[in-house]
Amino acid sequence: MSDTEDITATILRMNNDGSEKREILNALQDFERRTCIRFVTRTRQRAYLSFEPRNGCASLLGTVGDKQVVSLQRSGCIQRGIIQHEVLHALGFYHEHTRSDRDQYVKINWENIEKHNFINFRKMDTDNLNTPYDYTSVMHYGRTAFGRRAETITPIPNRSVAIGQRSGMSRIDILRINRLYRKTAVRGVVDASSCSLFITSDTKLEREATKDLQVLPATLDVGI
Repeated sequence: MSDTEDITATILRMNNDGSEKREILNALQDFERRTCIRFVTRTRQRAYLSFEPRNGCASLLGTVGDKQVVSLQRSGCIQRGIIQHEVLHALGFYHEHTRSDRDQYVKINWENIEKHNFINFRKMDTDNLNTPYDYTSVMHYGRTAFGRRAETITPIPNRSVAIGQRSGMSRIDILRINRLYRKTAVRGVVDASSCSLFITSDTKLEREATKDLQVLPATLDVGI
């Protein structure tokens, strides 16, 4: 991992054989290979991400300026795509199926969703960074997420389009990260020196990079 800039991360109470920690580190290293986001091991920084084996897969949206828990339950959450999904929430990204123009691309089947789960499908006023709707985004729910054993999200007009992959970030996920954090990339190669800071204490760049991000209650993604 880089020792120079960006997000301070600590990994707590993972299993003794180290396999869970390695899976998390591999997911974070994928950010470093493909975007300008960099992670550093926490020393005394006030603001940092803390990966912990709590209940469910969950993260706050956007930076909080202090300890920020990324919950990765041991059963079901320790895999690359889910780890990256939750880190993307911390970086300020909403679920793909909630973006402002989603009604042109998916139909939400409200009748198949319990009312207490409606919040997971609420359409948001998003900045889509001039990128197309991405059925392959790691931030997109699957067809039956939070459903009553029925389809909650139907792609339109082509109902057969695959959604809800958790193998890792899509090409458009990567593009959005680099656009949000004001990077330059030529033919997919990121200039890391152009990275803006995301979570470090009291810096102008951090305030600029995150000034438009809204901190919301934890996004619980057990149904992803």
